[in-house]
Amino acid sequence: MALARGSAADLLIEARAGHLHSRLKDQAGFTLDSRVGTSEVVSWRKSLPILLTDLADAGLGDVEVLLEHQLPHSKQRIDVVLCGVHPRTGQSSFVFIELKQWSTAESYLSEVINVPGLPGHHLHPAQQVHGYRQYFVDHTPALADRPHAVHGMAYLHNARRTDVAGLLQNNPNPASRLFTMDDKAAMGEHLNAVLDPSVGRRKNVESGDEFSGFTHRPTKPLLDLAAAEIRDREQFVLLDEQKVAYELVLHAVERSRAAQTRTVVIVEGGPGSGKSVIALSLLGELARRGLGVHHATGSKSFTMTMRKYAGRGNTRVQSLFKYFNAYVGSEPRELDVLICDEAHRIREKGVDRFTKKERRERADRQVNELVNVATVPVFLLDEHQVVRPGEMGSLKEIATAARALGCEVEVVRLHDQLRCGGSVSYDTWVARLLGLGSAEPPIPWSKLAGPLDDGITLTTASSPEALESWVLRQQAQHGGVGRLAAGFCWPWSNPVKTSDGLRLVDDVQIGAWKRPWNAKGEKTVPDVPGASYWATDERGFGQVGCIYTAQGFEYDWSGVIFGKDLVRRDGMWRPVRENSKDTEVRKADELHFGALIKNTYKVLLTRGMRGTAIFSEDPETQEFLEEMTR
Repeated sequence: MALARGSAADLLIEARAGHLHSRLKDQAGFTLDSRVGTSEVVSWRKSLPILLTDLADAGLGDVEVLLEHQLPHSKQRIDVVLCGVHPRTGQSSFVFIELKQWSTAESYLSEVINVPGLPGHHLHPAQQVHGYRQYFVDHTPALADRPHAVHGMAYLHNARRTDVAGLLQNNPNPASRLFTMDDKAAMGEHLNAVLDPSVGRRKNVESGDEFSGFTHRPTKPLLDLAAAEIRDREQFVLLDEQKVAYELVLHAVERSRAAQTRTVVIVEGGPGSGKSVIALSLLGELARRGLGVHHATGSKSFTMTMRKYAGRGNTRVQSLFKYFNAYVGSEPRELDVLICDEAHRIREKGVDRFTKKERRERADRQVNELVNVATVPVFLLDEHQVVRPGEMGSLKEIATAARALGCEVEVVRLHDQLRCGGSVSYDTWVARLLGLGSAEPPIPWSKLAGPLDDGITLTTASSPEALESWVLRQQAQHGGVGRLAAGFCWPWSNPVKTSDGLRLVDDVQIGAWKRPWNAKGEKTVPDVPGASYWATDERGFGQVGCIYTAQGFEYDWSGVIFGKDLVRRDGMWRPVRENSKDTEVRKADELHFGALIKNTYKVLLTRGMRGTAIFSEDPETQEFLEEMTR
């Protein structure tokens, strides 16, 4: 999907008339999921006339040009794609171009550079366009046997060679050429070596049609690589219902091929029941079989962590890990299998506040998009982990949507408990404590725990200082990883600048005890992990995690702070809206607000694999928790 398309000569006329950047801006409003900033429009106005003039000067005025082409199942866009015919092979040939307005830049690391005047670090432009090229080839089966049909180059049209000498000398991907304003002749020669200027307009248009019509799904080389990556990890052992769910999915895939049927598999289970283990095991096995498969979630932290650890830094494998909203506008059955982990985070629609009205009105329900995009969609969920308004992933919702779309539905319920010391009793205790579902009244842990529950430690702490000390002591005495997490009852500030650089603000304050929340997003703060890695990075202990960074993860020792958004009064839980600092959750009506707050604490209470300690800043609630943990 490109924002504009035409011959280089025709687009140049439009650019010189001052209309091309306006057309791109207007088209972006209809087709993209996010607004286009002023700086991007300015870059189109300044960069495109230069490139298009250079193409015309190189004799490539007839080449087909696609502007701002969006990568499949991604929000990333290629600045320019040239489509034509290779002068030697006579086959279609494509060139991806990354345009930069930088006048100077310097190397920082092998693939990372600094640009004076721009904050932070940036990817080397040759590496950036190489990544786009590799991603596109990996997701285009028609190019699997001819990956060299796609070429890449970066063009720093405002820079002199002397001002970017480090980038030229330290190009991490020499196959992706880097050109400056001093290299116009060399760039023209390079392009003429891969695009025949004499084939005529019709052939170039046909090449553009071929490029725009490609079907996209993971290719066999990518799947082989993913299979090897996941196989090299510690082997997963699937037990009981986990193995049943795994085999049901594989059987549904085989049946869909033999009888042209479509089956939706729904796997329901509580925290630590093995849903993500099933998901990764399926991803590895289906990749080994060469099937088109993606893993998707609605959680940035969870997806980023999966990319980091399951992909082991391999960007090609990481491309198999997606977000639910990547499938807006996808064609039916683009994939064989879509594995939707954390499916309770499915929203009504896969659009956000930046989506234009026209596109918002055309968008389908997100559950329908996820069902339609694969022959066998798999949903793994826990209904009691819905923690934000608009999240609607439930067994009933998914099954109803699947049947309405003509799919058979298979349901597997997981009961094994891999987290919380392997204690099923603990999961029951949490449900009864918070009054979730059809649970019976709260009961002290000592009356519910049995001989098989020795694997979990449960206690309360008398203060936040004592809570933190307990977690540190468990780590020191027994090993493992500990974290503190809390309900969203304190403001969450941006980092502040100090003479030593950025630092987090101690927003979580209880008496004299003060600690910061985890970092916002992936903001760079010294010695602090980005939010996506708070639960897994050893530097995460110094901050208090919130529901959005803790959900989906586990650690050995868990300290949980109940804020005053959920207090115990007259033998009942009382949600207190004014004490919540979560602006989204506060928008919920009375019934749903209470359910979301309870689900939040359910998630926080079930992160600890070996032990959990609890503290409430509300005295009456603390007294109740002390009674329930005896």
